[in-house]
Amino acid sequence: MSPRMHIGFRFLLPLCAGVAGFLSTDAVTAAYPKINLAVGYQVDPKWPQRPPEFRWRYCTGVAVDRQDRVWMLNEHEPQVQVYGKEGKLIDSWRGLGFRSPHSIRIDQDENVWITDFSRHVVQKFSPKGKLVLTLGTLDQAGETPTHFNQPTDAAINPRGEVFVTDGYGNNRVVHFDSAGKFVKAWGKLGVGPGELSQPHAIVIDSHGRLYVGERNNCRIQVFDQEGRPLGEWRNLVNPWGLWITPRDEILVSGSSPKRWTERHNLGNPPTDQLVLKFNTEGRALELWTFPLAQPGKMIPGEIDWIHGIAADSTGNLYLGDVADESPEHRVQKFIRLPAER
Repeated sequence: MSPRMHIGFRFLLPLCAGVAGFLSTDAVTAAYPKINLAVGYQVDPKWPQRPPEFRWRYCTGVAVDRQDRVWMLNEHEPQVQVYGKEGKLIDSWRGLGFRSPHSIRIDQDENVWITDFSRHVVQKFSPKGKLVLTLGTLDQAGETPTHFNQPTDAAINPRGEVFVTDGYGNNRVVHFDSAGKFVKAWGKLGVGPGELSQPHAIVIDSHGRLYVGERNNCRIQVFDQEGRPLGEWRNLVNPWGLWITPRDEILVSGSSPKRWTERHNLGNPPTDQLVLKFNTEGRALELWTFPLAQPGKMIPGEIDWIHGIAADSTGNLYLGDVADESPEHRVQKFIRLPAER
């Protein structure tokens, strides 16, 4: 070792010893305020008390009514099931004839709206399950005032008017009055303002603005009820499901943005599971991540391709999953853990 290297080595020894002492002593003993300023979620593994004979497949839709009853939609009979906040089965509907039920919404009069993309319809039911109205033509695809092509979701305003995302086969939003009469449609395939690419979910706020989650454009686009684009929120989340709270907070379930590949669209398959909360201006208020389930493993708290989302009056989340690899899917309850002050 040269004299210069020897001097440098002698200089570094006490410096390294000081850094090691800082890391091993001061960092460990510092009295950090261990306060949980971030909110959190904890799965309730006992929710719901599903009857053992009920099987679930493709839990695409979930909604919470004003009594905090949780309505869930799946492909197996009974295709509609209603559970209490504590998990007890309250009601179930059989014989509805859905082929690919996709979303479930509850309007201010507690009517239940269900989309079936394979049968190309959106149907309105009474709170007891009586069919009241059918939008679209059963088992016929099209792009006319009386035909959808694989609709995905519906939003209902206080006057009973309906806005349908005609989203898998067409790329438009269709507006109907409270009697089910066609009013207008807007949107075409594209990436510009007012254009749409796989509009997958839709909600409406208290001011009448519509929020459309576009999976293939990796954005949420905002419209007025005449179809005029008001803004867009890009590159934050690939949106699969939307829910809006009474305080006009928009909850979005999905995954991190991804780029197109030769085989997959922007968020499919997902590499994570996200829920974001936005205000009506598009500011992200909260972000939560949930573990992505491994194929064939049904561990409570993990999610197999998050799709349906709803929240109850105390902020608990209900999330449904749909991954093809899983033999059975779930709606899970996640209890909100508030920030500590």
